[in-house]
Amino acid sequence: MKKKYTAFFLLILIIAAGAFLAFNSSNEKAKPAVQKETNHKVKKTSSEPNSEEAFGAQDDIEQLVANMTVDEKIGQMMVVGFQGGELDDHAKKMIEDYHVGGIILFDRNMKNPKQVATLNQNLQKLARNQEHHIPLIISVDQEGGQIVRMKEKVSPIPAQQELGKQSDENKVYESAYHNAQELKAMGFNVNFAPVLDLSETDTRSFGTNPQKAAVFSKQVIKGFHDEKITGALKHFPGHGRTTVDPHVETSDVKASSQELENQDIYPFTSMIHNVDHNQFFVMVTHVKYPAYDKENPASVSPLIITDLLRKKLGYQGLVVTDDLEMGAVNKYFTYGDLGAKAVGAGVDLLLVCHTLENQEKVFRGIKNAVEAGEISEERLDESVKRILSYKQQAMNQEIANPQKAEQLVGQ
Repeated sequence: MKKKYTAFFLLILIIAAGAFLAFNSSNEKAKPAVQKETNHKVKKTSSEPNSEEAFGAQDDIEQLVANMTVDEKIGQMMVVGFQGGELDDHAKKMIEDYHVGGIILFDRNMKNPKQVATLNQNLQKLARNQEHHIPLIISVDQEGGQIVRMKEKVSPIPAQQELGKQSDENKVYESAYHNAQELKAMGFNVNFAPVLDLSETDTRSFGTNPQKAAVFSKQVIKGFHDEKITGALKHFPGHGRTTVDPHVETSDVKASSQELENQDIYPFTSMIHNVDHNQFFVMVTHVKYPAYDKENPASVSPLIITDLLRKKLGYQGLVVTDDLEMGAVNKYFTYGDLGAKAVGAGVDLLLVCHTLENQEKVFRGIKNAVEAGEISEERLDESVKRILSYKQQAMNQEIANPQKAEQLVGQ
């Protein structure tokens, strides 16, 4: 009987030992997998930053600017164009190497709504994948009438002159709102419109009545803003008095400051006093106004940008130049000087719409002026804080949807 119990207990011990060894072996095999999973970090893809790293409301703008290099600050102040219909080497270089804060598209970049949305999607992803994850201003001139990009593919947009003659605020709003819907679907966030120049003959103008121009411009900005598109009032201080095309040549407006402020500047003043400055930019023209500055075009004049627009009128939003590659200024200044003079005058955003070579010259001109002590880094900080604060408030993390653009635009 004793032998029987002894054999039974030995069998139990053998079974228990086997179970223990099997469990321990299984546990040891599982450990590397568990360890690997614990230590594994999801690698950020090259197309999109992690959501917790994305630029947004949680960012401390002061700290972000303090962590930026001079090159990054200058880049944020530039809005550039390129030639292709896709994310080409030119666009990549300006975003990755020069850290540009904005892009502008033209007909040469735009073939159909789906292609434009795909392009803007790729531009935005590339910018957001850079170190600070700052989104791009992606802009266009979609005024209406003759100034419409990809005209055959988008819904008809009446000229401002036509809307001015109809004198219907609701139609102005509806036109702007529908325009903004289509632009948003394609991934734009800024439209360089409306035109506030007073003119009886220019189809881009609401007319010669400054009060009407102010009222209608307010409806345009409201229509844009309701679809999260930022407008730009142009061309400060108003060049309706000249018939010279600034794309080709410079000109002078011979009116007195009193005449200008009672007429041409009035629509700008009304908008500045009555509308949130984060809803619109002010684009400054290359025309000269001797009543304020006998030497410099408005776009590089501290007397017009800082003294008149900022201090006297109280504008606190973003100031953008007209394209620096226009004949009105590039015939009389080097691109390096243009960049430095515009920043020195108080401009926040510099439009350089066409060539890589000229964009690089503008960039280097600003950097050389900073290194020479002609422009302080504090001056750059002032504009960059304004730009980043605007982006933080006005831009969300949505990326263009090519399928939605194809279904919505032009329908």
